[in-house]
Amino acid sequence: MARKTECCRLNGLEISLIVLFLLMTAVSVGLIIVLALKLDSEKQEVTPEEPSPSVDPPENPYLIGVGRADCTGPVADLPMMGYANTEQTVRGIHTRLFSRAFIMDDGSKRVVFITADIGMVSQRLRLEVLQELKAKYGDLYRQDNVVMSGTHTHAGVGGYFQYTLFMITSKGYIKPSIQAIVSGIVKSIDLAHRNLRPGRIFINKGQLVDSNLNRSPHSYMNNPEEERNRRQGPFVAGFSSSNLGDSSPNILGPVCVNTGEKCDYLNSSCPIGGKKECLAFGPGEDMFESTRMIGENMYKKAKELYSSAKQELHGPVYGAHQWVNMTDESVPFNSTHTGRTCKPALGHSFAAGTTDGGGEFNFMQGDTNGDPFWDGIRDAVLGPPSNETTACHRPKPILFSTGEMDSPLPWHPAIVDVQIITIGSLAIVAVPGEFTTMSGRRIREAVKKELEVKESFANAEVVVAGLCNIYTHYITTYEEYQIQRYEGASTIFGPHTLLAYIQRYRGLAKAIAHETIRELPKGPEPPFFDEDKLFNQVKDPVADVAPADTVFGDILEQVNPVYKVGEIASVTFVAGNPRHSGDIRDKTFVTVERFHNDTDSWEIVHTDASWETRFHWIKGLAGRSQSKVEWHIPLTAQTGTYRIQHFGHYKQIMDNNTITTAYVGTSDAFKVTKSFYYY
Repeated sequence: MARKTECCRLNGLEISLIVLFLLMTAVSVGLIIVLALKLDSEKQEVTPEEPSPSVDPPENPYLIGVGRADCTGPVADLPMMGYANTEQTVRGIHTRLFSRAFIMDDGSKRVVFITADIGMVSQRLRLEVLQELKAKYGDLYRQDNVVMSGTHTHAGVGGYFQYTLFMITSKGYIKPSIQAIVSGIVKSIDLAHRNLRPGRIFINKGQLVDSNLNRSPHSYMNNPEEERNRRQGPFVAGFSSSNLGDSSPNILGPVCVNTGEKCDYLNSSCPIGGKKECLAFGPGEDMFESTRMIGENMYKKAKELYSSAKQELHGPVYGAHQWVNMTDESVPFNSTHTGRTCKPALGHSFAAGTTDGGGEFNFMQGDTNGDPFWDGIRDAVLGPPSNETTACHRPKPILFSTGEMDSPLPWHPAIVDVQIITIGSLAIVAVPGEFTTMSGRRIREAVKKELEVKESFANAEVVVAGLCNIYTHYITTYEEYQIQRYEGASTIFGPHTLLAYIQRYRGLAKAIAHETIRELPKGPEPPFFDEDKLFNQVKDPVADVAPADTVFGDILEQVNPVYKVGEIASVTFVAGNPRHSGDIRDKTFVTVERFHNDTDSWEIVHTDASWETRFHWIKGLAGRSQSKVEWHIPLTAQTGTYRIQHFGHYKQIMDNNTITTAYVGTSDAFKVTKSFYYY
């Protein structure tokens, strides 16, 4: 499991933090808006690593609360969320996953923004979090003032959805997975709630380069030229996701890996080997290095902007929310035509995948014709789409008519959240999916136009926060939809999806500007299915077995006596299945410890939340497991004596009773030096 790069920490009596919204633009540039929250205290300790805006304090500051909590779920043998591949299962930890909550209160109203290290927020997850918040806080934290956003990591657990399509690709509704995420989000809000203090809010913005590119330029170029030529404006970027629907971190771009040729521009395929040979690569040699490089780019730019932030936000906070039936929205398309949204459906190009990872079989991006062979299989197994749905989605050839499939439960949602929160002149548009670059630009401009009728929003900054509250795949422009690459094929409510969302978000913005939020219709509530209707295909792990003449925690492969900085210290233990450790939040499977001669004690310098450690769980046969721990020794490591410890639990069945026992494994002590010396 992995998470996005951390940028801030709690420091003394002062808490400084940054919320970043990252828009990946059509070129390799992102515009970052930094929302810097500075909490007042009797004594402020500012370190050189965490510079702070220096502006005279306002008379009436906001109340601000911040909280971070572990939301790491089970880390063994469970499917991840993001690639829709049941074979992509968790096998350990690179870094832990966290939920971060930010509460902003103007004295009479408050809003909450949550960014969690998960693939995206599901409707089920949001509803369960809101249930727990209601039980704890009554009506203080509600659907209209709480925004939940996912960072879009593809290396977090799945199993927290209630619609059939998502349950199929993550082996059902997995209670331990969703419990960890819900508990982590709620705890982060609890911490923020308890930490409420007077504070000030600043914004700043700048460009981030060499960190992303557009993976569907052919679709993007089908937008009007006058829109494509606007490169300056309030589109933003961040550690929390924004409209990233057509962006990729693989900035070296797609290439035919077998020949070195450029991939076909429309369908991202190669003359030899097809789409499987067309892959895009990041700046580094592997995902670990690419993540580090891009994360450092984001951190450095964020730090720079935070240290120079001078524009301060003032004014009230607002939250506006509605539930919308996205299968039945009517929108004006042009002077003669009214468009309608459709029942959900996925097109043939959905199965083709992207240049970040191609799909199986002969599906191709850019397909507007379909394939009689696959249509025949679909009709025989799932049933054909209705004539109405087929016509509504044109030019998309429908592969799965998910809006007309409801066994054992609906395959896709119909009721969707739309939400805006504002803090002074900053508006955060919480969108329920992956908006493309141009889609995000259009919705920001529409919201800004509605807000600016009010004087306090005359210079409004409008930010798109993506993957919020519920996941509805992608949202392209009408023009991009016509190309039917992966993103267009995954725009499930049809070609007028974006127009319908713009119409709804304009309504929310208008209600905020005119202070008529209470008059907004609540909309149809989404379903909350009983747990006994949610299937689970994950089996409980078997009892653990240690090899002959060993016990759990024994060493199978020992560390070397000496390492130099930059090398990898590695040790392998006899282990139990990590799922037998239960709720692992706020715990660790790994420590790297340094010995202090003066106190004759060991100091923990790294845990499994550290970038430098990697905890690999290796599944064997018949309950036999190994845990391999790596410490990628940084160049900044101090010389000295170290050891690695591994903590876990093993399960055994004795007299028909299940017994879970903790164990600890400890490596030999080893030396870390700056270099080797030979005599």
